[in-house]
Amino acid sequence: MEGFGVHTSMWTMSWDRDGCERAVAQAVLHGMDFLEIALLRPDAVDTTHSRKVLEAAGMRAVCSLGLPEAVWASRNPDGAVDFLRVALDAAAAIGAEALSGVIYGGIGERSGQPPTTGELDNVARALTAAAAHAKSLGLSLGIEPVNRYESHLLNTGWQAVAMVERIGADNLFVHLDTYHMNIEEKGIAQGILDAREHLRYIHLSESDRGTPGAGTVPWDEVFATLKAVGFRGGLAMESFIDMPPEIAHGLSVWRPVASGADEVMGNGLPFLRNKSRQYGLI
Repeated sequence: MEGFGVHTSMWTMSWDRDGCERAVAQAVLHGMDFLEIALLRPDAVDTTHSRKVLEAAGMRAVCSLGLPEAVWASRNPDGAVDFLRVALDAAAAIGAEALSGVIYGGIGERSGQPPTTGELDNVARALTAAAAHAKSLGLSLGIEPVNRYESHLLNTGWQAVAMVERIGADNLFVHLDTYHMNIEEKGIAQGILDAREHLRYIHLSESDRGTPGAGTVPWDEVFATLKAVGFRGGLAMESFIDMPPEIAHGLSVWRPVASGADEVMGNGLPFLRNKSRQYGLI
């Protein structure tokens, strides 16, 4: 998963044939190493078409998702496993290298209380089974902690590490996100330091989810710490500029965070690439 990529939310949140072709063409145009595909409806993906388009473009892929409410692992671990198996099968058929994201729950899953032992037991049971299925397909499986407003289960790097180490699967990794770290960590470097040996993927997202470099994320601290821990995983720019209502609700995106893809790709992408080069990460 090494290299510099971009989340498909830049161009589409619907991974249908049109969305696939548009996102891959744009990723090639901008010289990306890989695409992170939002695999929100894995059962509806034309995997043969996606693989053909990706391979023709020489574009690598990672898939990500959050679980639908009906199969949140904290209360329906068996349903979560069934959903993740379908998603993993789709990711493998596409030719992706990994499935990551909020694979343990949903965006907007909040009980109003700290996670219970039972909830974390259910999550661990579901992810143990999912990791085994992923390994049988040659895939890695990532856990992304998110902020307290989107989930009460896993919010920090050390919590994600605790879950990874509890499960003990060698294909399970931590996936951090600078937007969430900027909210939850004592210092934004702390999550990277805590996750270092398990960290294989990071979302580079601004404090308002808009254009990287135009917010309050301390980017030099982020990149210097990644360099210090010897990070060699995937660097994925993520910005949410045009969300469907059901996703916008979970993410609490109520207003435009950038004027459009041109602003983010024209300003944010060069900013992040320059920082990555400055610190020897690409």
